[in-house]
Amino acid sequence: MQPTDCRALLTGASGGIGLALAQRLASEGAHLLLVGRRLEPLQPLLQRFPQNVQTVQADIASRAGRDALVAAAQNFGGLNCLINAAGVNRFGLLDQQDEQQIAELIGLNVTATLQLTQRLLPLLRAQRRALVINVGSTFGTIGYPGFAAYCASKFALRGFSEALRRELADTNVRVLYFAPRATRTPMNAPSVVAMNDELGVAMDDPEKVAAELLQAIRHEQEERYLGWPERLFVRLNGLLPRVVDQALRKQLPIIQRFARHKH
Repeated sequence: MQPTDCRALLTGASGGIGLALAQRLASEGAHLLLVGRRLEPLQPLLQRFPQNVQTVQADIASRAGRDALVAAAQNFGGLNCLINAAGVNRFGLLDQQDEQQIAELIGLNVTATLQLTQRLLPLLRAQRRALVINVGSTFGTIGYPGFAAYCASKFALRGFSEALRRELADTNVRVLYFAPRATRTPMNAPSVVAMNDELGVAMDDPEKVAAELLQAIRHEQEERYLGWPERLFVRLNGLLPRVVDQALRKQLPIIQRFARHKH
């Protein structure tokens, strides 16, 4: 799908990868319904592209927020692309997190994303061609210490993408799963950045990730993983998980040190 043909609802548009993607799509001529809990970061885009950009302040984790988005999408004049980019990440050992934190993370990354997609599918199926793009993570394929709940949510999103793709195989809706590696966004705490620096883990800029995501949209690529050696580890984890176990076991003392002192 070319950007000029794209009429997209983009969640998580007010920061990180979502904001970078909104800027990229708008500059390429897409029509965008941008969703965020904060609208201030979206004002420059709204002023620069008033004919192409609309904004909605909503929390997709609430029923009222999803109701508002469905109503906005119905008045958008046709929706052929849903980009699920909203999400939250928390770094820390599992026994450092409380039940509410875990519930909120799963609620936004998984439950709300599935519920919103379910509500918007009738609008997407009414189009001649439509896409659902789920922004996952390398951690949706590789379980990584310090990110147990986050990994669980992204594994779920990857499984959802695969199942929905197969469920809609005889329709006009295609489902894409896009998996960045570590990215320099405010979602990553300073402790995560410091840990990655010590471990030699590369972190991409959001603008680079957005450019890759735009290419996945252009080519309607069903799955796209970013980064090397991350793509290699994704393959290894599926074929030879013990090799990845051993590699991560060597990193574990460093991960534990940063997780325990992250505050």
